[in-house]
Amino acid sequence: MQFRKMLLMLLATSVFFACEKREKEEVTPKSDMDTEMSENTGPRKLSAKDLYMVKRIGEAQISPDGNWVLYVLSSPSISDNKLFKDIYAVSVDGKETKQITSDDAADFNPRWSPDGKEIAYISDKDGVPQIYKQAFPKGSPVKVTDLENGVSNMHWSPDGKHFSFTSEVKLQETTAEKYPKYPKANVRIYDALPVRHWDHWIDENFSHLFIIPAEGGEVIDVNKGEEFDTPLQPFGGAEEICWSPDGKEIAYTSKKMGGLEFVKSTDSDIYIFDVESGDTRNITQGMKGFDKAPNYSPDGQWIAFHSQERGGFESDRIRIMLYNRENAEIKELTTNLDQWVFEDVWSPDSESMYFTATDSGTVKLFNIDLAGNIKVVNGGWFNHSSPLISSDGQTLVYGKESMLRPVDLYTMEVATKTENQITDLNKELFANIKDAEIREKWIPAKDGKLIHCWVLLPPEFDENKKYPMITYLQGGPQSMIGQRFHFRWNYFLMASNDYVMLLPNRRGLPGFGQEWNDAISLDWGGKPMDDIIAATDHMTKEPYINPDKVGAVGASAGGYAAFWLAGNHEGRFKAFIAHCGVFNLESMYGSTEELWFPNWEYGGPYWDEEHKPNFVKNSPHNYVQNWDTPIMITTGEYDFRVPYTQSLEAFTAAQAQGVESKLLVFPEETHFIAHPQEFIVWSSEFFDWLDKYLK
Repeated sequence: MQFRKMLLMLLATSVFFACEKREKEEVTPKSDMDTEMSENTGPRKLSAKDLYMVKRIGEAQISPDGNWVLYVLSSPSISDNKLFKDIYAVSVDGKETKQITSDDAADFNPRWSPDGKEIAYISDKDGVPQIYKQAFPKGSPVKVTDLENGVSNMHWSPDGKHFSFTSEVKLQETTAEKYPKYPKANVRIYDALPVRHWDHWIDENFSHLFIIPAEGGEVIDVNKGEEFDTPLQPFGGAEEICWSPDGKEIAYTSKKMGGLEFVKSTDSDIYIFDVESGDTRNITQGMKGFDKAPNYSPDGQWIAFHSQERGGFESDRIRIMLYNRENAEIKELTTNLDQWVFEDVWSPDSESMYFTATDSGTVKLFNIDLAGNIKVVNGGWFNHSSPLISSDGQTLVYGKESMLRPVDLYTMEVATKTENQITDLNKELFANIKDAEIREKWIPAKDGKLIHCWVLLPPEFDENKKYPMITYLQGGPQSMIGQRFHFRWNYFLMASNDYVMLLPNRRGLPGFGQEWNDAISLDWGGKPMDDIIAATDHMTKEPYINPDKVGAVGASAGGYAAFWLAGNHEGRFKAFIAHCGVFNLESMYGSTEELWFPNWEYGGPYWDEEHKPNFVKNSPHNYVQNWDTPIMITTGEYDFRVPYTQSLEAFTAAQAQGVESKLLVFPEETHFIAHPQEFIVWSSEFFDWLDKYLK
């Protein structure tokens, strides 16, 4: 389970930066890359192979003196079917780049020592991920940990005395231990939920927080004996753990409950561990929603954290809360912001915070002072991410991306607002790629409200031609369509195949106020589907759209939308594609892994008479008798949130009725298609299917 979790975190991360070009001496599959480049020289439209040549950076960390930024470079290899990861440093003016690691291992999670003279990172060079440290900029790595199950989510304490990290601990009896006479018996035994989670079956191991002296030595298990995880599975990371400025305590996120309570609740909390006494206390007791991402202020007075107020609802407004360490009072800082907060960093004087948040189809960079006064620091048609600030408070560092370009690192001088791009990591690749055009539209909904839509026009777009159109069906179900360079559902790639892309931020998405976001719950097949149809109908009246060549594609809740529209679209669409889509709400309730999700979105269990009408109205399988349009269905066998059986049910229904259909099953993929070769196969099938019916 440990390694499958790590694979998920390394390959399916929602936010990636772009990547620096590898040096010739690196252990990169150069022949693979060079072959791809030689086959695709000169101006061209973006291809699936191009997309998987894009290098990505992540986990940026600014040095204590403010002169350098560490980051992880991920270089995809199509031939090896994985990402190669190394650590680099770029000067804050962007003029110099240093390669820190250059082995064939995965090197990640870099951290500066408090004095900036050393860096620590995690590497699997010995087969299992362990902490290493070395002098900066050049030094020999020294191994700090040697744990059987490896380590993840490492931090260096601000006083320089300790490392913290997480690792899995065996706390329950295995089947083999219970039945030692039958060692070949392959059996999982459960007497309570949960049985599985996201991409793995629940087993005897739990992820615990540990502390070890920076020079190595005996480890302290902060969660000793607890059958709970930190960070939150599966997507929680190092951001859910934070040291106090004096190094005397460490805050972490955990959901300390089990059984039925665990699968029905989103009640995670912030816990404080006193390093000297070993005592632990819960500072968010009684707050029923997700509480996570603790962040101490530099002066030690506050702990900021992210919180969602309503229990059982993963898509409630994400707020910044402040915990006063002197009197234990908690207040909301972002009361005047009807948006979702993503990442934040304190100003060095502890008087304000910089953070990213949704805003009308973009993710902007904001500043907020302790009185709650908010201002936009940087906006535009971009998604901003991972804000950092120099110790003197003069320079911001952040990531910025759009639908046409992956993330690069930028700096901004706080006093002058002067912005400077310090990485351009795919310059050579994109120099030969023909750009699409992004447009923004606000389209009237059926009830008169306005639907924000992004429109991508193909490279070399001609207003006098008629183009096929793809209506993109967003998943989540609450997940804004922003200016993201997506490595799976890449809108630029779709437009580059000569499709006009319609991307409606239909009801049920953040970025347009929480009321708009909440409108999908209990109404999946209602107003959100009306919005998609209204946006599609509006766009097909454009002179450059062929109204007889329109398809619809989506994943997860977007796959649900494809299934639902297939039975209710009245001939609007000529082809559908659904990836890991929800098809049957009743069987989904019985096979998904966390019941808080269907309890909130569907109202409760299907056997409760109160909720049955909602299941009948909104479940796509109740409209399958109307299916008459070609549909391709794809799924991953390790998807336990929307189990692959949902896709099998839908494919069986299509086949039994004689509807043209195709099924792609990926045995090693989860809810996402994360490996390069699987993605290229999926992409080839994707466009073959659409081209057959729309061109």
